[in-house]
Amino acid sequence: MVIEGASVTAIMVVAQFLEVGGDTLMKSATKDGMSIYIFIFYSNLLALCFLLPTTFFHHRKRPPPPIPTSIFFRIFLLSFLNCAVQILMNTGIGYSSPTLSSAMVDLVPAFTFILALISRMEILNMKKRSSQAKVIGTLVSIGGALTVTLYKGIPLISDAFRNIEMGASGNFLSVKQNWILGAFLLANASFFLSVLFITETWIINEYPEELVVTAICCSMVVILSAIVAFIKEGNSKVWILRHNKELVAVCFSGFFVVSMKSVVYKWTFRKKGPIYVAMFNPLRVVIALGLGVIFLGDNLYLGSMIGAFIIVIGFYAVMWAQAQEEHRARENNLFPSTTDSLLSIKSMDF
Repeated sequence: MVIEGASVTAIMVVAQFLEVGGDTLMKSATKDGMSIYIFIFYSNLLALCFLLPTTFFHHRKRPPPPIPTSIFFRIFLLSFLNCAVQILMNTGIGYSSPTLSSAMVDLVPAFTFILALISRMEILNMKKRSSQAKVIGTLVSIGGALTVTLYKGIPLISDAFRNIEMGASGNFLSVKQNWILGAFLLANASFFLSVLFITETWIINEYPEELVVTAICCSMVVILSAIVAFIKEGNSKVWILRHNKELVAVCFSGFFVVSMKSVVYKWTFRKKGPIYVAMFNPLRVVIALGLGVIFLGDNLYLGSMIGAFIIVIGFYAVMWAQAQEEHRARENNLFPSTTDSLLSIKSMDF
């Protein structure tokens, strides 16, 4: 069980690396003139071309169970949410940056935690240490993300001191109108992403066929994104992919972000639940900072290091709480309660 938990954690960390990489490539492609709506359509179309044969091959010997009508309508809702999140998220990145996107999605754990409590997917008992650690860890991770976003401090690694306009306190970057609009879109995308997490868990708990659900959802997103792209772009030349950068961005997003990451997320929803998945979002800030320093030559500031350390503490607290709850559940399964044992003995006597 420990090995399985470690493998799920490792897979989720890799998924965050892939998502940050996909955001960076998308930002680079759209900055050179590629339409965000065309990017979303081609990414999902390519993902569908990968998912369909994979699903048929996986179920070549064991056909999937029939899909109930209620599950099908939930998948349609999931597809609508998926399309909305992709449009809002990618448009927000286009107005701002992948780093701000990684920071704003740290609102997802808070949104998901509240929605999970409302939908009764998460039972909170503040008398238990695991519940206390989960709440505190979520708040600490969000605080760390806000520290990375709002506080810069002195540069620790810097090839050149760039001309950055600072606020009156010296700690806030001056923002432009596009940056504020991008943050607003990313905040809305984070809320819809939390709703999407809850909906995916709702579906996969009752119909545990990750590949089938992902393939159907992706096919619906292709149709929805095509309609949006035709409305926004029409029959213009933007439908033609012009250079290698656009092809690389679409291929990376289609194979790794849309298809593989979606399957991994649904599998993790079934294994661990929506809050566990949402808690990996704060790691994207740390990953984006690290990749920016290593590959893009970005400055590393004191505030980024402090915020990253706070995020790791909060993340560890939630992982510890999750492990405690799973350990308690295994103990309850292995050792039935004393009351149940006494009742079974009395029934045998009669």
